Amino acid sequence: MKIKLLMTGLFGLISVAALAQKGELNNAKEKYDKYDVERANKLTQAAGKTDLQDAKTSIDKASVNEKTSVMPLTFALKGAIYSSIALEDTVPATSLPNFKIADEALTKAKSLDSAKQENKDLIHKAYLNLAQYSFDKGRAEFQNKKFTDSYKDFDYFRQVVPDDTTSLYVTGLAASNAGLTDPKYNAYAITNYTKLLTKNYSQNPAIYQDLAAIYLASKDTANAFRIAGEGVAKYPNNNDLRKREIEIGLQSGKQDVLTSKIEAAIAADPKNKTLYYYEGLTYSQIAESYAAQQKKTKVAAEKTALEQKKVDAYGKSAEQYKKAVAIDPDYFEANLNLGYVLISPAIDEYNAANQLPANKQKEYTAAIAKAKEDFNAAKPYLQKAVDLNPKSVDALNNLKTYYLGVQDNVNANATQKKIEALGSGGQ
Repeated sequence: MKIKLLMTGLFGLISVAALAQKGELNNAKEKYDKYDVERANKLTQAAGKTDLQDAKTSIDKASVNEKTSVMPLTFALKGAIYSSIALEDTVPATSLPNFKIADEALTKAKSLDSAKQENKDLIHKAYLNLAQYSFDKGRAEFQNKKFTDSYKDFDYFRQVVPDDTTSLYVTGLAASNAGLTDPKYNAYAITNYTKLLTKNYSQNPAIYQDLAAIYLASKDTANAFRIAGEGVAKYPNNNDLRKREIEIGLQSGKQDVLTSKIEAAIAADPKNKTLYYYEGLTYSQIAESYAAQQKKTKVAAEKTALEQKKVDAYGKSAEQYKKAVAIDPDYFEANLNLGYVLISPAIDEYNAANQLPANKQKEYTAAIAKAKEDFNAAKPYLQKAVDLNPKSVDALNNLKTYYLGVQDNVNANATQKKIEALGSGGQ
């Protein structure tokens, strides 16, 4: 009889102890839930912190109890409480240890809760706390140019919300900056930006440009040209993307591909002034590439051949710009560039004439006359560009060059004064 009473008393003690520890777990949840409501409603900050601290005290006790320490809820709640403490703490030295405790607890909570997923929402909310913490930490590191550290924290943020456009963008951005000193990060940037392009992200035109630049930095011109082309196909009226495609195409010897793509677009939309502008721009860039080759070679025959190729390219460029201007006479960029590609050969002719020896007077006179004729052909477009945008320094400089070419120093000086008057207000 005494044995039975003793056993009953023992079971009672065990039951009370178990209830006491379960009480700590319940108290931790109650206090955390209260804190969470206060935080959501932006109630008294001091009260919220007291509830959070009380929740921590209870979850610490529940975490060391033999019964409750192995429960999925204990780990989930510990992750939620410690993630909130880390997020509330603005001092890295004290907040980071709490972040790590929360992360370890949530990893365990996920593995224990994988079947029933009874604590799925609590675990997710706790991870969102850690994601916010990582984002804030990564942003501070990025601002301090610690791009490798920033990438790691942004990547944690991304892993919590893998389809969030902000997480993909900042992770890719940090990786691309880290890639400037450690090329392995370029691959991480490419992965994140590529996924971002599948999302409805408002800045995707810029992402296409950045992604092309990262491919170039990785010496992958084929993919750089491909991604730029995809960007142009999706955003055909984006000037920066089109220029990027042209630049990369020329660097990688894709001139024929570029012109054929634009010509196909023109065939489908022959009244689109922008397409003629882009084809003009392509040919002018081709001409500039020939000019660059001319400067590098010392072989006279090669210089002569490149000169002719350059002149032909400028001529084709002028043809396309004229078509754009025919559709819209007030198309500033087309007038500006048309004036430039017409005046460029005239400048070369003028400079070549002045290199002739003194005993070549007849040839000099003929060369100057030809240069002047070409200068005058450019004048209407040079003037039109200035009329359309009197604050354009490029337009005024081109017009000044014309006046110098035809030896009209009065108007050249007057145009220079207009440029100087603009100062920092020029465009």
